[in-house]
Amino acid sequence: MKLLTVAGAGLLLALSVVRAEESAPPWQWTEEKVAAEVNKVRAGRDLNPESWPGGARVAVLLSFDVDNETVWLRDGDTSVGGLSQGQYGARTGLPRILALLDEYGIAASFFGPAMSFTLSPQMIGLIEASGRHEIGIHGWIHERNNQLPRDEEARLLRQAVERVTELTGRKPVGYRAPSWNFSDSTLELLLELGFLYDSSLMADDRPYEINAGGQPTGMVELPVQWILDDAPLFNPLGERYASPREVLQVYKDEFDVAYAEGTIFVLTMHPHYIGHRSRIVILRELIDYIRGHADVWFGTHEAAVRWVREQAGM
Repeated sequence: MKLLTVAGAGLLLALSVVRAEESAPPWQWTEEKVAAEVNKVRAGRDLNPESWPGGARVAVLLSFDVDNETVWLRDGDTSVGGLSQGQYGARTGLPRILALLDEYGIAASFFGPAMSFTLSPQMIGLIEASGRHEIGIHGWIHERNNQLPRDEEARLLRQAVERVTELTGRKPVGYRAPSWNFSDSTLELLLELGFLYDSSLMADDRPYEINAGGQPTGMVELPVQWILDDAPLFNPLGERYASPREVLQVYKDEFDVAYAEGTIFVLTMHPHYIGHRSRIVILRELIDYIRGHADVWFGTHEAAVRWVREQAGM
């Protein structure tokens, strides 16, 4: 009994040390803890290929997050005005976007919360009509992953995969976290469910392999950036609102450097923002500007990732 008591006391002491470190402010963390936190999910090897399909110099990946009403619903906001703003994305914005893409014959990727597709199932047929586009997962109801217990995040992700598979007849291979919020469990869940790639992180401008705990995972990341997202700057009620014409110049400058470096240009848009009349105009101008360059390849995220993996021997 005395031996057990000593052992028990040692375990309690060790647990108390761990708890003290976990509750300590960051400036009191050990270097080992800092490194462990940083290395949970981190950019690994660069996967940028020497060229893109057809010998193209740059890959242009247009993506649309069809959030619609879920932006409000995820926080329990059922205000009629807010939900009507979300419905605009499915009712007006998405058809306008697809008509523009059809006009140019451009492929794009559409990431949607499963509940968006459930509320407006006609979106599936519209997106799939051309046979060019990809549909990916964007959560169940645009939930905040980093605020959920692992079991709840896993349940919602599996539920989303099952619903989108049921609606499209094909299991999606791409994932974009709602609001780009990764939890400590997100990567592990994506690997468990067999996703081919993620497009939520921001460690580079080029595709890269994600490392977990310092080890390569085989998961390809197509990085995003807030400066290449229409939501922060196109919402007139937001604190960071900017004129669409000013934002267009940022997009052009970003593309110019991507072209010079021979990498990817990933643009994230939302039908309830970019689908408005004064915004779709600048998307058309951007496409015209990009098409004015030689050796440009427009593709889906899935097609880009499969090319990247092939070139890297993955």
